[in-house]
Amino acid sequence: MKTIAIIQARLNSKRFPSKVLKKIGGRTLIQLINERLRLSKYLDDIVFSIPNNIQNKRLESHLIVNKIKYYKGSENNVVIRYLKTAKKFRADNIIRVTADCPLVDPKMLDQMLHTFKKNKIDYLANIRDPLNKHDKYFYPDGFDLEIFTTKCLEKSIKKIKTKYDKEHVTTFIRNSNLFKKQFVKNNLDLTSLKLSVDTKKNLNDIKKIYNIFHPKINFSLKDILMHKKIRKIFKKKMVKMKKIDRGLELWSRAKKIIPGGTMLLSKNPDRYLPNAWPTYFKTAKGCIITDLDNNKFKDLSTMGVGTNVLGYGNNLVDNAVKKVIKNGNLSTLNCKEEVLLAEKLIEIHPWFQMVKFARTGGEANSIAIRIARAAVGKDNIAICGYHGWHDWYLSTNLNYTKKNNLNAHLMKDLNIKGVPKKLKDTVFSFHYGDYKTLENLVNHKKIGVIKMEVCRNTEPNISFLKKVRKLASRNNIVLIFDECTTGFRGNFGGLHKKINVNPDICIFGKTLGNGYAITSVIGKKEIMEHANESFISSTFWTERIGPTAGLKTIEVMKNIKSWQTINKVGAKIRKRWRQLFKHYNLKVNINGIPSLLNFVFESKKHQAYKTLISQEMLKKNFLATNTIYPCTKHNDSIIESYLDNLEKILKIINYCENDGQDINKYLDSDISKKDFYRYN
Repeated sequence: MKTIAIIQARLNSKRFPSKVLKKIGGRTLIQLINERLRLSKYLDDIVFSIPNNIQNKRLESHLIVNKIKYYKGSENNVVIRYLKTAKKFRADNIIRVTADCPLVDPKMLDQMLHTFKKNKIDYLANIRDPLNKHDKYFYPDGFDLEIFTTKCLEKSIKKIKTKYDKEHVTTFIRNSNLFKKQFVKNNLDLTSLKLSVDTKKNLNDIKKIYNIFHPKINFSLKDILMHKKIRKIFKKKMVKMKKIDRGLELWSRAKKIIPGGTMLLSKNPDRYLPNAWPTYFKTAKGCIITDLDNNKFKDLSTMGVGTNVLGYGNNLVDNAVKKVIKNGNLSTLNCKEEVLLAEKLIEIHPWFQMVKFARTGGEANSIAIRIARAAVGKDNIAICGYHGWHDWYLSTNLNYTKKNNLNAHLMKDLNIKGVPKKLKDTVFSFHYGDYKTLENLVNHKKIGVIKMEVCRNTEPNISFLKKVRKLASRNNIVLIFDECTTGFRGNFGGLHKKINVNPDICIFGKTLGNGYAITSVIGKKEIMEHANESFISSTFWTERIGPTAGLKTIEVMKNIKSWQTINKVGAKIRKRWRQLFKHYNLKVNINGIPSLLNFVFESKKHQAYKTLISQEMLKKNFLATNTIYPCTKHNDSIIESYLDNLEKILKIINYCENDGQDINKYLDSDISKKDFYRYN
């Protein structure tokens, strides 16, 4: 029975291109893996399986020069490539290794091979058994070994249908009951210890290990774990990092079948902690989230991106929803709750007389624009703030000058491929507080609609907003306030109530349903009735859950005065932030109203510092970044614990910002992707 190791390798890794040809002590990762595997007592052969394309020609040349056996095959159908490699080299048993694991352990391999042959099984691995949720103890990433028969692989290929299984070779085998399998467990949970090469940081960590054992290369995992110097290097990572295997595995699958990986850009884990963010939740209650690996985290970030002002799973709101679900959510007839919610919103805002409902903020913004354009008879719009993803809004970036696009409202150079070019010069942006630019747009661009947020990163500029109101009235312009985010946070209703500046149309969302999908467009009758002159209609705008959740959420918010609670919490956090930043000599801008807070380091290293905060807070069971949307479940104990842990991280940031230490020394992952670019 011939047993060979097949190592899959390629150069075109997106995260760390050509990593397998990076050198450690004069040897590439390819050479190190080959040499370490040759130390095995029971291995008959070693073969590298690589993609047959021009991008990997340099890898092929490297293998030829070093007289290392290889096989070329399909890049995407890796499972077929594996089988063809095995067939060519007449393998009965296959050991699967990936080329980013330069610490692969030949002693562990021999022990597993002995078990595999003795027990006469189809598949043996030292990784997680996906069919056993109670497994807890595993080896570090970088020591993964899978052993299986060629017959087992042939049988699985006949059953494989998904692209994911074709790319990942053994996922079908692991998830199937067709094979006799066994999983080797460790006596310690070492899953937090990252010893494979995904980033330059990982490469540097492994270089340290090789330098400690130099010139030996025949050290084992046990040797690594027992060495005092290495234990000192990795002590914090071995103890504190969370297991997020299930979340990472699901995210890997999501990226292959969902464009962008997720439905909301703000929930992309790469914007928090690449390759280390939990990503998916199992349960959410109060301000506690449980992820797929049963880690519990206190949410000190955006609380559902601003939706859950009453906390997750509010009993009163949920019970109201459960009741209507029991009685039926959608039918040929309309639900009475949409009328009751419309009446309630008008009662809270008596200067309005009519309401339209939708499910999402983007929809509501588009509805408002359609109605406003119909009412005023003009196409051109002046905008300030974030108003969704639809064509009318993103067309701002078609303008020839960056002074009038979305660079100061979303992200710089936002990609808008697919937005019709004929929409160019119909939507123009102005900065919050910049009245002169707005006035110039009104005078020269035939503006029919002004659409803006009451505020985002500042307190409301009342004098500016009053001037905008007068400008709109004087020029027969429809003024729309987008309060999807600010509504019911600064006060009960729209924030414009608090400053006594009334728009012609206002939009509410997010907190309106405490996590259930409901948004509203509320406005003056003489404007809103123009909706009858344009087709605005959607089946699921008539479902019952959203209006029911809206009614009960408004009731609960009014009874407990939720806006007072969250503003008190936010004011406390903001005060302590200021004290901590001053104490550690850090230049930081704190932005927003108390119920919508964020901070930005005045440093080129802002993104790295933000990443460090998410990383270290995660170890302390907090989901945290540089943004906090307080909710009524953020009590004093949770806030104090959050601030105490943040202070410890700010000490490190102080060392990096003021004493010249390298922030990368403290990061376990890549730096997160940039957030929305916020205007001041």
